[in-house]
Amino acid sequence: METKRDLSQYRLEQAEQCLKSAKILLDSNDYKGAANRSYYCVFHCMRSILALEGTDFKKHSGLIAYFRKEYIKTGKLNVALSDIITDVFQIRTESDYDDYYVVNKADVEEQIKNAEYFIQQTKEYLEGLT
Repeated sequence: METKRDLSQYRLEQAEQCLKSAKILLDSNDYKGAANRSYYCVFHCMRSILALEGTDFKKHSGLIAYFRKEYIKTGKLNVALSDIITDVFQIRTESDYDDYYVVNKADVEEQIKNAEYFIQQTKEYLEGLT
């Protein structure tokens, strides 16, 4: 039987895999795919933290709202993460659902940089709990 910590670690590994995929897609000039994977890196980081409290959400908007309320507004995590969440969610949504939205290389490079920072902050937070 898996523990909350096991689930948290699994989700963090998913985040790392998404980041790796984003970099590969960027190198292949698949900016839309790279933006998608960058968002899911951040998404899995948030879910990794929430796994420790046994909380999960069916809707991305619910997850994001809860995460901001419980972890960013309380000062548990850096407020810069809130802007990263907004940016990666907006670009992922527009690139996935808007027919004529074009993601450019510079935007994706920034998304990947932000996803790397989000993973680093997530790891530091999780390590501080042990």
